[in-house]
Amino acid sequence: MNKSYRKRGGSKTRSIVVLCVLLVLTLVCGILGATGMRFGSRGLWKLLPWLPTTDAANWPESLPLGLDLRGGVYVEYSASQPEDVEGNFSDLMDSTIAVIQNRLTDKGYPEATVQKIDAGTGIRVEVPDVSDPQELLDLIGTPAELSFRGPDGVEFMTGKQVSTAMPASQDGEYVISFTLTAEGARLFAEKTMASVGQQISIYLDGDLLISPTVQTAITEGRGVINGMGSLERAQTIAAQIQSGALPLTLTQQKVDTVSATLGDTALSTSILAGMIGILLVMLLMIVRYRMNGVVASWALCIYIIVLFFLIAVIPGIQLTLPGLAGIVLGIGMAVDANVIIYERFNEEIRAGKAVKAAARAGFRNAMSAILDSNVTTIIAGVVLLIYGTGSVQGFAKTLLLGVVVSMLSAVLVTRLLMNAFIGAGLDKPAYFCNTDKKEGEQA
Repeated sequence: MNKSYRKRGGSKTRSIVVLCVLLVLTLVCGILGATGMRFGSRGLWKLLPWLPTTDAANWPESLPLGLDLRGGVYVEYSASQPEDVEGNFSDLMDSTIAVIQNRLTDKGYPEATVQKIDAGTGIRVEVPDVSDPQELLDLIGTPAELSFRGPDGVEFMTGKQVSTAMPASQDGEYVISFTLTAEGARLFAEKTMASVGQQISIYLDGDLLISPTVQTAITEGRGVINGMGSLERAQTIAAQIQSGALPLTLTQQKVDTVSATLGDTALSTSILAGMIGILLVMLLMIVRYRMNGVVASWALCIYIIVLFFLIAVIPGIQLTLPGLAGIVLGIGMAVDANVIIYERFNEEIRAGKAVKAAARAGFRNAMSAILDSNVTTIIAGVVLLIYGTGSVQGFAKTLLLGVVVSMLSAVLVTRLLMNAFIGAGLDKPAYFCNTDKKEGEQA
């Protein structure tokens, strides 16, 4: 008896410690998230770049905001293939997008998005924090300064003589396949015939890009640059070589500006509405499910913290108004999972099972329904991500992320918290649900 008592006492102490640690972590992470998060900032934090620092003035810039929230410029182009440019239109479109994206990144707009529209025949460019549309148009339309220099360091050709440069695979290795204009073919043939075994250097805006060694004279205006090592490196350098001229001809169709004031207003009102909705949901969960409602509310707080942390650190995800809608829907999925679990739990309690056994049975019986609902939502999100564009893709990304995190929250966090509360001594059925039997029911 004494041994059993000590064992129960030790288990209770461990559960209380677990709850205290989780509470502290939740509060600390919640405060950090509410006051701003930056990674790899100045001072001592450079030694620990994975730790967040607080800066109220930096919120919500710590999150990658989209054009509709931060303000900026977007422009739409229709694309056409010049008669003197050879190649598959889809490949040329991908190369054009890579060129534009590379230009914007190099000029200090890493959060710009460039994507296909109109069934792959047009391009939409969105750049946050640009107030002057002409600045964006000049940046996209102005060619980069590409310079080809011989072994003596003297320029003999520019980017104007480059028709295409695309990554390719040859003999099991990644290379860059390029074609030149008629004038470029003549200049390149003369220089390569005189430079076999020597290096020809390619400079982009004055910076050395690559120095391949001439293995044989290139006289037909097309050739390859080998030794790339990886597809990513071949894609990057090909886009940089191509940046002297866009592979496709772009015709401007639409230019518009979204003011930062409109974005700030939309963001603040959306956050306020979301907070009110979440607080009401927590209140209803606590009233309806008692202690399980407290567990659900706590798990929901952890879910929101983890979700926004992932949005902040995962590349390629921007927070937009449709993205906020995806987050809200993900929160709804997380609440729905808890409702299913607790209804199964209450059924087991009313059937006469002990609280601990009812918790195990509730999770076990609810998992199939939770998985079914989340898998169907994931399928819908994947379809939107593949076939959608612009704001639809933003919605799909946050929805998919929210659904995945909600599944992990329901399976791991909610179970951990519930078991910890039960282990801490809160194991009376009345703490979790109304156990009074209705009239006509038999014991």
